[in-house]
Amino acid sequence: MNITKELFGETSKGAAHLFTLERGGLRASFTDFGCALQSLVVSGRGGRPVDVVLGYDAAASYEAGGGSFGAFVGRYANRIKGAEFELDGEVYRLSKNNGENHLHGNYSKELYEAETDGDALVFRRLSPAGEEGYPGALMLEVRYFIDDDSGLHMVYTAETDAPTVLNLTNHSYFNLAGEGDALDHELRLLCGSFTETGPGTVPTGRVLEASGTPLDFSEWKAVGRDIGADYEQLTLCGGYDHNYIIGGEAGTLKSFAWLRCERSGICMEVSTTQPAVQLYSGNHTDGANIPLGKGGVRYPKHAGICLETQNYPCAPNFPQFPSAVLRPGEIYRHETVYSFSV
Repeated sequence: MNITKELFGETSKGAAHLFTLERGGLRASFTDFGCALQSLVVSGRGGRPVDVVLGYDAAASYEAGGGSFGAFVGRYANRIKGAEFELDGEVYRLSKNNGENHLHGNYSKELYEAETDGDALVFRRLSPAGEEGYPGALMLEVRYFIDDDSGLHMVYTAETDAPTVLNLTNHSYFNLAGEGDALDHELRLLCGSFTETGPGTVPTGRVLEASGTPLDFSEWKAVGRDIGADYEQLTLCGGYDHNYIIGGEAGTLKSFAWLRCERSGICMEVSTTQPAVQLYSGNHTDGANIPLGKGGVRYPKHAGICLETQNYPCAPNFPQFPSAVLRPGEIYRHETVYSFSV
């Protein structure tokens, strides 16, 4: 596999670079600013190359823009209600960056050390104790590589020197047509339930069944078919922005999602070791805080679909959810694979 490096522009953290991996029918570009997936070119029907992820043409836009396009997200992906949690009898207060809540964290706005390890591209960073209010210094490693079967692998590992909470993901927006909105994309999820969302799109702690509701994707369905339904879970979020429960054996790589587009003929399969996935229908990709996308394009609303593999949102505050606690001597390791076919 060939890996190249080029300058991607200046940020307040220093010069950023773009690294491109190419193998078989895939070409993936990542920047060391936020470990973001900047471009993913896939061969569609008739061999036509399609860049299937949203992104920006320069590092400065990743620093200034919202949306977390392609970003490595943490220290805790998704929302923590009230921007605080209790761990071992102590309350930790986090930065409030989503109203009164904490959303994702600042990992997408940091510069990472980069190196190649065989066919893999590896990013590393030390997240210091107290960053955004989190306890424990955390050594992070993000590893990207492409396999022989057109699968893009994302492997996250971390170790801590003090008890902390951790939930890492990638926040790529997929548009398998490479243009327009993605509401015509058809989705199938092997997920029968989801965590209920309350006002402010924060979880309530309850788990609801998806069957028979507009959130049911157990059979192939266009993302846009029910997105405007008069259903409280959709109206609260302005579309899909929900954590689906994957289930299965913890830590085992399992296929759970398929996304396909008739316009390009591309189908994407998603596998993960994580217990859940956040389905987000790009409800704000046309927002005022979103700079022009690649090629100077203004992205429309619902320009991409996110399938963010992760732990449950706000798990540190709900003991009935899978634990998000990482302790010294333990190794956090999760893997997600995005595979493509025509």
